[in-house]
Amino acid sequence: MGEVRHATRKPLAAWSLTGAALVVLAAALVLLGLNAGRLNAGRIGFYGLLSVGVLAYAGAGGLIARRVPGNAIGWLLGLAGLSLTMAMLTEQYALYGLVTAPGAVPAAKVAGVLSGAAVVLTVILLFVLVLLFPDGRLPSPRWRPVLWALAVVAAGVVAQQFQAGTRITGGITNSLDAAGAAYPNPLGVLPRHGWFSGLLTGIFFLAVVTGLLIVASVFVRRRGASPERRQQLAWLGYVGALTAVWAALLLLSGAIAGQGDSWLGTVIWSLLFLTPMTGIPVACVVAVLKYRLYDLGRIVSRTVSYAIVTGLLVGVYAGLVLLATGVIGLTSPVAVAGATLVAAALFGPLRSRVQRRVDHRFNRARYDAERMVAAFAARLTEELDADAVTEDLARSVHMALQPAHVSVWLAER
Repeated sequence: MGEVRHATRKPLAAWSLTGAALVVLAAALVLLGLNAGRLNAGRIGFYGLLSVGVLAYAGAGGLIARRVPGNAIGWLLGLAGLSLTMAMLTEQYALYGLVTAPGAVPAAKVAGVLSGAAVVLTVILLFVLVLLFPDGRLPSPRWRPVLWALAVVAAGVVAQQFQAGTRITGGITNSLDAAGAAYPNPLGVLPRHGWFSGLLTGIFFLAVVTGLLIVASVFVRRRGASPERRQQLAWLGYVGALTAVWAALLLLSGAIAGQGDSWLGTVIWSLLFLTPMTGIPVACVVAVLKYRLYDLGRIVSRTVSYAIVTGLLVGVYAGLVLLATGVIGLTSPVAVAGATLVAAALFGPLRSRVQRRVDHRFNRARYDAERMVAAFAARLTEELDADAVTEDLARSVHMALQPAHVSVWLAER
């Protein structure tokens, strides 16, 4: 009886962590609604993205912790979701108590300090998650000093929250600073300069080295790993590579369009934020629960093809609009409508051509298999001999899938 009770506690704890994150998120969104008049559209939209991230982390963490309670990844995801939504709640609580309804709630300034600490805690939890991915254990005992160094960094960053002379500008969106309500740190008891400043400098360099080692741990795990483990690590690597692509595109768009706000920069920045925010939980669920683990090659090829098609269509769209308005002299609405119709008409044929090229380059096995099956289907319309069809089918299956054994059974009519 005791074993049954113990078995039911872990799923209950997993969903309790998820439920706590959802309750805190609901409270944060209520305060966001009350503070809406003090926030611009960009910050409100950013909170929408944060809410998606909280749901992704809390849901994935609860699912993994319930299915595989012995794996620390699920619990880390759940804690990261709870920490992120606590950062949202405390920031909105401070904004409400200092700007929207001054003096209406107690300890508003303390909540502002805690908001920054919650953001730092979320980042630390994500670093721990990467270090323990995907089985919840270190790559080897030799990596324990990296985990200890990360603990030292976390302690140093928490101690920085008590440094005198600093200003509290808000947590994750600096909403207090934007509302003109930034204030000196009320918990500042540690010196601004001197020995503590030197200590923080040393912790900063330790954090940089520790972060690089944590990234390197993923490649260390991959070396000599089984094919399944390589596929698990590939999911996390795919999220990291896609994030790096968005970061490069954001820098490129900034160089082309300048430093001002643009719709393209906003879209790319949103993708840059959403990719790790939702991609890490999805990668963890797929890798830990091994759900459709070997579909990554197809996903990568689809991502590459759609990215290429999007870039080409954006170029065609912009070129047609400039041509129509600058050379032909059409009005802007007519030019936009015409360019949109042309881009829509080109999407299907262009995507098919690009997909074949990408499969040929990045997913050659699938490309060859599809061509072989298509060739067999074409020959099947011309072949009437059952024995010849059987031999051709067996040969095509063997060459396309390369199984250990092929058997063809024919039903008699």
